Amino acid sequence: EADGEAEARLLLQEARESIEAARSYRRELEQRLRGLHQARNQIRESATLTRDVLEQHFNDLKGTLKKLLDERLMSLLQEVDAIEQDSIKPLDECQKLIEHGVSTADDLLREGESAVHGDVGQQNEKLCSFTKKALHIQLDSLPEVPSLVDVPCLSAQLDDCLLTILKNQIFRHGTVASRPPVQLEEFVEKPGGILVRWCKVDDDFIPQDYRLQYRKSTASHFEDVYVGSETEFIVLHIDPNVDYQFRVCARGDGRQEWSPWSVPQIGRTTLVPHEWTAGLEGYSLSSRRNIALRNDSQSCGVLYSKAPTYFCGQTLTFRQVLSGIETVGQPDRRDSLGVCVEQQNGYDSLQRDKAVCISTNGAVFVNGKEMTNQLPAVTSGSTVTFDMEVVQLGPSSNEGGNFKLRVTISSNNREVVFDWVLDQCCVSLYFGCSFSYPGWKVLVF
Repeated sequence: EADGEAEARLLLQEARESIEAARSYRRELEQRLRGLHQARNQIRESATLTRDVLEQHFNDLKGTLKKLLDERLMSLLQEVDAIEQDSIKPLDECQKLIEHGVSTADDLLREGESAVHGDVGQQNEKLCSFTKKALHIQLDSLPEVPSLVDVPCLSAQLDDCLLTILKNQIFRHGTVASRPPVQLEEFVEKPGGILVRWCKVDDDFIPQDYRLQYRKSTASHFEDVYVGSETEFIVLHIDPNVDYQFRVCARGDGRQEWSPWSVPQIGRTTLVPHEWTAGLEGYSLSSRRNIALRNDSQSCGVLYSKAPTYFCGQTLTFRQVLSGIETVGQPDRRDSLGVCVEQQNGYDSLQRDKAVCISTNGAVFVNGKEMTNQLPAVTSGSTVTFDMEVVQLGPSSNEGGNFKLRVTISSNNREVVFDWVLDQCCVSLYFGCSFSYPGWKVLVF
């Protein structure tokens, strides 16, 4: 009886496992069906869009060609009119002259006949008058009429090779691509931004430049955000928890036209943007509060972030940008860019306990102590990055005790790596900066 119960339990367990496997199998099949549905929709939607683009393009071409042909026809017709008018004008003048001569000759004939057949008493007087008039008219002078070989004979010269050229060009105009040569590859969340990566999927395509566009899901038009030779770009000024559509295309080496767009993909970030704290005398902030400018105020101190928005596992980037006509401000040994556990007022530098930073001369400080390793000096256009990962010490970091973060600071293609030991668990940190002289302008992202 016990064996029967055990066998029943075993069969029941196997049945439950089979049911769960069947459910999992069904979920996988449904997921694949959704994938097939999406693929079918993409083919149909892209085919419909391509038809619309082709029809619109060729309709525009037909309209433009008709307009150009009409303009050329009108120009040629106007040229015919001008030649006709210029050539007919002297003939009209000659005709008027001849018609006037015919009229004068008719009058003279009538007068002559009247003089010859008139009364004898008045005949001599009439004949004398007629003879004088005939001599005055110069009956031996005739207007010259041009021969047919001397007047224009208009004709149209139409070269049929234009049709051949147009035919060859039209038959080669336009192509249909089944897939773009570049595709979006990865989206990486950044505070207030998204790192977009793309890759070439056509081995025969040699790219010269890439063009990245994006738009909010609620917007109707894409806008350019990057054009260049890199295959990744950080798109800033992204609102958290909002969908954005991205697409990328490329321009082949030595070519002017862009390739077809990649399949649009949706990216988003859940990370709030990094912001400096507003209101500190000595620093002016941009409208988005991600750029801080050291002004000419005599006040000094550390400018901190608004909140501890830097999390371990992320990359924190500081970039020096131009400020007016100045490159950067005058350096000072107390200058610093870095991160800290907490805001501490009363300091004029991050070169203190519970902070790691780099000075503008390249010196690296950990908990206020300068390291032997040094990075290049911070200058105009310099980019400084902080990367941290948690290295736990002791049985439980939540109960106090030593806690270690592995820190990598990079500047101008050089980096230093060290362990930062803290007395408490800390995975979100403040960032800060301090500059003694005006002119320094730093962007954080």
